[in-house]
Order: sequence, then C-alpha cells, then structure tokens
Amino acid sequence: MEIIHFNQRNRPKRWDVSEATLERWRTEGIGPKYLKLCGCVLYRLVDIEEYESACLMSSTSKAVAV
Repeated sequence: MEIIHFNQRNRPKRWDVSEATLERWRTEGIGPKYLKLCGCVLYRLVDIEEYESACLMSSTSKAVAV
C-alpha cells in the first residue's frame, strides 16, 4: 500500500482552511495527526481520512460512533 503525504502547502483542497489554521490546530493539539521530519510538517492521507471520520456527526447533539 502506497502512503501518500501532503505538506501544509499542497494539502488536499478538501478543506477550505489556511496554512495558518493548520499551524494553530497543531499548536492547540487538534486536527489530523501529522509527521514532523527534519523540520517539515507532513500529513498522511490516511490520517486526514481518519480525522474526517472522527468528525462525522449525525445530528447537532451527538457524534456518530466510529
């Protein structure tokens, strides 16, 4: 299985968030898991998809069980 990586600049355009938002999320400990290698931040597609699954909601009152 090929692992696909994105940096914060070439991240998938599935979310309309800025690089600054991704930086803030990392500082606050929210958002998808990421790698930091040699000073470069990378996001694995599998972690992006996992984060999206964790954010699924079925109503405004509760989250979907994952």
